[in-house]
Amino acid sequence: MPVDQRSVDLKRFYDRLPSHIRNSLSQIIQFFRQELPDARLYLVGGAVRDMVMGREIHDLDIECFNIDPDRFDEAMRRLGAKGVGKSFFVYKYGDIDLALPRIERKTGRGHRGFTVALAHDTKEASRRRDFTMNALMLDLHTGAIVDHWGGLEDIKNRLIRVVDAEKFVEDSLRVLRAMQFAARLKFRIEPQSRKLMCAMDLSDLTPERIFWEFEKMFHAPWLHYGLFVLDDLHIDAKLLGFTFGRASFIKMARHMIKARQLEDGTMRPYYFLFIISSDLHKSGEKLCEAIHTPNLYKKILRLQKRVPHRITDRFLGALSLRFPIRQWLGIYADDVAKRSRALGIYAKQFDPGIRPVDLLEEGYSGAALGKELRRRILSAVIAQFEVKE
Repeated sequence: MPVDQRSVDLKRFYDRLPSHIRNSLSQIIQFFRQELPDARLYLVGGAVRDMVMGREIHDLDIECFNIDPDRFDEAMRRLGAKGVGKSFFVYKYGDIDLALPRIERKTGRGHRGFTVALAHDTKEASRRRDFTMNALMLDLHTGAIVDHWGGLEDIKNRLIRVVDAEKFVEDSLRVLRAMQFAARLKFRIEPQSRKLMCAMDLSDLTPERIFWEFEKMFHAPWLHYGLFVLDDLHIDAKLLGFTFGRASFIKMARHMIKARQLEDGTMRPYYFLFIISSDLHKSGEKLCEAIHTPNLYKKILRLQKRVPHRITDRFLGALSLRFPIRQWLGIYADDVAKRSRALGIYAKQFDPGIRPVDLLEEGYSGAALGKELRRRILSAVIAQFEVKE
């Protein structure tokens, strides 16, 4: 495939960056121009993809060509960059990573089973990237976008396509990356890439790496795209231990779309697992264990109630004893948001006005106190909400 080179206005690109990143990048470029004028600096990876797509840019990765490792190490010390990668010349300057371009070769099982060597040209260096959209490079001196693998066209067509099949299968985490990219970018997977990923074994993935990719998806705006890929690439069978059919997918996808429109932003990370567990009648705790979530996920899901077949005002009132209804992960169901606002429990908990101290003054104690407290709270819920059915 011939290299595709297009130019961008570097000034406009710099203006889009957060000020602290823009300042660090300007300092890096000025340093190299003065100290190492023969070096070539390329912005690589997701930042170039996001620039092309007009998305917000947070982190920058720069690869430095035409410089040997010893000179690079010396230059990084003079720049004041901090070494962060023991395996191959990676430094951090502010929020910007600087590294020498590299080739990776698989030598053992797992994500640490690689050896690295210096790459000498942009195509060789970009071959190790997972998807074409992530293999774009921006020349920071000329503004040229270097595209060896058709990434610009794939972004235009919203496609996730593997760069190099032989390199891709060396790291099974890339299958999960396809899932979370689909949810974040609203992209679909190119057929040959799909076939390759369906055949890959995921058993070598560590718990930390599994959750890392799922967590990125949980915060994504198009959860139903991630849900589709979860099933389509057989990730559900390989990691969760079950699959779901077309009818279940359509039901859950609709709920995920509704949840995005109505959600309390603080609850966003938990909708994906809640909807699967509620709609498929699966244990939320077991789902958490399958993808190795932190304990907070289990705690949140334990506090939640699954969506019942019929949502009554009494159910909502009882639930609002725990938290405001806007924090219920079933907020997407049956006009719950509208109904709970009318009931006055959308943004605040229901206060039944029953206090244990009052029952103590009446002479209740021990188990009798707890039983009477529950009875009176239930009576207060019935009195407040059941007449509204």
